[in-house]
Amino acid sequence: MVFDLKKFTGEINMLQKLFTTKAVAITTLLLCTFNINAAPLSKEEAQRLGLEISQEAKLRDTGWTDSTSDMLMILRNKQGQESIREIKNKTLELLDDGDKSLTVFNKPRDVKGTSFLSFSHVVGNDDQWLYLPSLKRVKRISSRNKSGPFMGSEFSFEDLSSFEVDKYRYNYLGDEKINGLDSFMVEQFPVDENSGYTRRIVWIDKAEYRVQKVDFYDRKNALLKTLSYTDFKQYLDKYWRPASGLMTNHQSGKSTELKWSNYAFKTGLVDGDFNTNTLKRAR
Repeated sequence: MVFDLKKFTGEINMLQKLFTTKAVAITTLLLCTFNINAAPLSKEEAQRLGLEISQEAKLRDTGWTDSTSDMLMILRNKQGQESIREIKNKTLELLDDGDKSLTVFNKPRDVKGTSFLSFSHVVGNDDQWLYLPSLKRVKRISSRNKSGPFMGSEFSFEDLSSFEVDKYRYNYLGDEKINGLDSFMVEQFPVDENSGYTRRIVWIDKAEYRVQKVDFYDRKNALLKTLSYTDFKQYLDKYWRPASGLMTNHQSGKSTELKWSNYAFKTGLVDGDFNTNTLKRAR
């Protein structure tokens, strides 16, 4: 066999050229990928991503059927003085509509027996009723008044409805670390013209899609309140619930803290446990 130096040199040159071409192609691909990731999202992409994140958060918290819990409501005025209320919560999950919830005040004496019933809906106005034992009557909460304070707290009636995806428009704002967790920042715009808010900014952690924090903006688009959740615990190996939620009103200096305990799930609650006839005798 005769060794052809000219042919061998030509093959070497061809391999070098091919390698160089491949290297440039790979480098170009990496640079393009970097530029795509670094480029700002379009308006449509940000809206789609905000919606998808919110849908995933909702999806991960379905299937718990019903739940009960005990709750302390701690009201603090601007000077830090506290008023504490003891409450019992019951909630029924509806897969074809929003959740139903019943909130009953047990202590102190001046609010004992007060009960609140809420029917959240996927679309349209929620149905809410408040029973005041001092008046011995059930008061229906008008959709126009849902931005009002709930029992003197920093929570509004609107805040007590279950989260429903179709009640908002969405915008993905970016990522941020909160409570030590990498989180999505999603802007949510209520579609209801009677909402007390122009928008909310919600921080949802990437690991478990739990809401960590919510900023509420009033009708003048000024920051009104911040709700922060802490001390999450997992139940039934799937469902996460916080032990504490602090609502701070930046405009009044007041705050309301909720502390939950004794969570129980799939307790056998049925639709008949949630109607206006049960409000007066709710315990």
